[in-house]
Amino acid sequence: MFFVDTLEFEGLGNRSYLAGGPGEAVVVDPPRDIDQVIAAAARRGVRIAYVAETHLHNDYVSGGLELARVTGARYLVPAGASVSFARTPVADGDTVTVDRGLALRALATPGHTPHHTSYVLEEEGRGVAAFTGGSLLIGTVGRPDLVEPRLTEQLARAQHASAHRLAEELDDEVPVLPTHGFGSFCSGSQAEGDTSTIGRERKTNEALTRDVDTFVADLLAGLDDVPAYYAHMGPANAAGPAPVDLTPPRPADAAQIAQRLAAGEWVVDLRNRVAFAQGHVVGSFNFEGDGKPATYLAWLIPWGKPVTLLADTPDRIAAAQRELARVGIDRPVAAATGGPWDWVPGGVEPRSFPRATFADLAARRGRGEDVVVLDVRRDSERAGGFVAGSVHIPIHELPGRLGEVPAGEVWVHCAGGMRAAIAASFLDATGRGVVAVDDSFDAAVEAGLTLTRSSTG
Repeated sequence: MFFVDTLEFEGLGNRSYLAGGPGEAVVVDPPRDIDQVIAAAARRGVRIAYVAETHLHNDYVSGGLELARVTGARYLVPAGASVSFARTPVADGDTVTVDRGLALRALATPGHTPHHTSYVLEEEGRGVAAFTGGSLLIGTVGRPDLVEPRLTEQLARAQHASAHRLAEELDDEVPVLPTHGFGSFCSGSQAEGDTSTIGRERKTNEALTRDVDTFVADLLAGLDDVPAYYAHMGPANAAGPAPVDLTPPRPADAAQIAQRLAAGEWVVDLRNRVAFAQGHVVGSFNFEGDGKPATYLAWLIPWGKPVTLLADTPDRIAAAQRELARVGIDRPVAAATGGPWDWVPGGVEPRSFPRATFADLAARRGRGEDVVVLDVRRDSERAGGFVAGSVHIPIHELPGRLGEVPAGEVWVHCAGGMRAAIAASFLDATGRGVVAVDDSFDAAVEAGLTLTRSSTG
């Protein structure tokens, strides 16, 4: 008998897997924080005999090297990946025995990267699970543009061929177990559902239902922005990441928080956007702990900038610290818990700004009041329709383009409210009058706002 346990990381939209038999197991694409992988193996009562990477990851720092060191496991890395550490290189067709009657076979599936490798778990020679990494995802494939612009079309064609190879070599009932695709920006497009099989993908996956030229044209046309921190992940993984340190950051009092702000460091408030709008430290930025703090904070922060975390509880600090470590922001310089009155010096009041809905915005416009409407969604989102007369600056470009926001009160919106809250905090930190639209964009039409649709946004 075999088992496959899934470890989900919703913030980054990724999964890792622990799979094996009664005594030994393999871990596929482990996260930076390996303690939970070790705990999962302990619950199963198995020894981690192998750690396997499908590719050098561009969206997170791998814990594979450290997990292999700690457990004594063999570290399987695609032979074509250029790395600076000792590992067991694997090539197409290589097979290792995981447990009695249970083997792991490497299957070359280039496309997401030139060296990308999938792994098929075989029980008595029969494929029972396919760990497809960034190759065949649920309803789509991994994006091919993260390595080198000159290789993008070539890799897109390779993705098509790799998807077909998986479909041809595996039976319909074999589960497809990708690393990316659950909200990850490594996904070529976002698809619904979180489980699938080879048979289902044959019928629904764009790589398997379209000819190669149509598939490549559509895939390349649909590629969206790449988070800036991706540029640092590949080199970190190739060099061999250092062990992660999740010990609590140094506590900071109100005076120290003020000093760090004055020094130009980032102070990040992890509370929900409602609490932040009601009261916060002047100059702090709001990245909700329940949102995607790792993705958006790592995307926007100048790389290497010191960061201090604020939250209502120590658990929130610890959770954010863990997420940030996964993308290479290893040690917050300080942290503080409590509320805004605990974080500002005596005699200073927390700052606040209003929240509103699209109906409120429509009412303001209906009264003839002139306000600036700032849309911080991505280009692909705006192409589907936008509020007439709105200014467009995607959230990841806003820190460098604050001077382009027209004078006046700024009503900032996104698709649901989280990114609008981030943007509002940036504008508020510069002293601008801001209103955060905390509403679904679908409500804009219901509110009577005029939408414009354009293929270019």
